[in-house]
Amino acid sequence: MLFRRRPWTRKFADAFRGLSRAFRSQSSFLVHVIVAAAVVGLAGVLRVSAAEWCLLAGAIATVLAAEVFNSALESLARAFGPERHPRIRDALDMASAAVLVAALGAVAVGLGVFGPRLLALVGG
Repeated sequence: MLFRRRPWTRKFADAFRGLSRAFRSQSSFLVHVIVAAAVVGLAGVLRVSAAEWCLLAGAIATVLAAEVFNSALESLARAFGPERHPRIRDALDMASAAVLVAALGAVAVGLGVFGPRLLALVGG
């Protein structure tokens, strides 16, 4: 198969198609987007600093990117048929683990940013 150079407009269109596909076909991606929206809302209410916005945005982007990669591998694995080869299972499990690691890192960032503020609100 011969690959031709794609113009930038086509590259962006393909990337947005992939994002749309992940959003429509993966319930876990939708959950991550909902949680990200809640984080953004909470950050706005609590008036986090610019540096904290950067940390939160990086954590959100990392989780969403990991989920898109995981979804891509799942889609690719389905192309080989319904049977599960042990190596494909291993690859899918590792991709899921990457999402878990990213999500746990995002939780740590969230606790670091929101924890002190929420404790101050609860503690008076």
